[in-house]
Amino acid sequence: MVDTQIRSTALLGLLLALGLIIGGWALGAQIKATRLSDRYVTVKGLVERKVKSDLAIWALSYKEAGDDLSLVYAKTEADKKAILQFLDQQGIQSSEIELGVVRVVDTQANEYGGGNNRAPHRYIVEQQITVRTSRVDQVADAAQKTMQLLQKGIVLNSNQNGVPGQGLTYKFTGLNSIKPDMITEATRNARAAADRFASDSGSKVGSIRQANQGVFSILPADQGSGTGEGGDAYAADSSLMKTVRVVTSVQYYLDK
Repeated sequence: MVDTQIRSTALLGLLLALGLIIGGWALGAQIKATRLSDRYVTVKGLVERKVKSDLAIWALSYKEAGDDLSLVYAKTEADKKAILQFLDQQGIQSSEIELGVVRVVDTQANEYGGGNNRAPHRYIVEQQITVRTSRVDQVADAAQKTMQLLQKGIVLNSNQNGVPGQGLTYKFTGLNSIKPDMITEATRNARAAADRFASDSGSKVGSIRQANQGVFSILPADQGSGTGEGGDAYAADSSLMKTVRVVTSVQYYLDK
């Protein structure tokens, strides 16, 4: 009877000790895993690619002013004919030209108080001709020859939506075709940066903890890599050659 109680007590102690050992091992493994999960590095991968615009939008705005509406309108029609003739001479096709609505402003109907506020001419007639084409080089060459219109007394308004110099803009519409390759390259560059960091710290790069693809930016071609993200949208629109940039941010676990 006594021997049986001794054996039972010994077995119970053995099981208790074994449980403590297993519990301590599990707790240690959990603490180690938690510490490892806190070990990670955040790196960025930058990729830039030079591209050429594939769409040109050229807005040629012009206006005439006077006190006789019929004469002012006739002069506007003559301006339109001269501009269309100029575009034809530059090889711009009629299918690439859009005629805007003629806008007539009666300054006397829009006076605020009269007297000294009276405009020098009663009527202002405005119109816009827009060229939209994928032949960007053709438009770039034509834009250098607008002095021919000035010699005929036609002054083009280079302000578009209140922004100086926005009469001619260039767009790049092929972003989706280059996105996958650029993201792959940016991620590869981020991994290389993580490998260098891990090597310097005596660690190894593990799996990805978190990744952010980043935002694609289209910048003027002469805007260098050292500049900030985003850039001037108006400057990018005026540049025939552009730089497409993406910066990915990736977090990697670090293993010992």
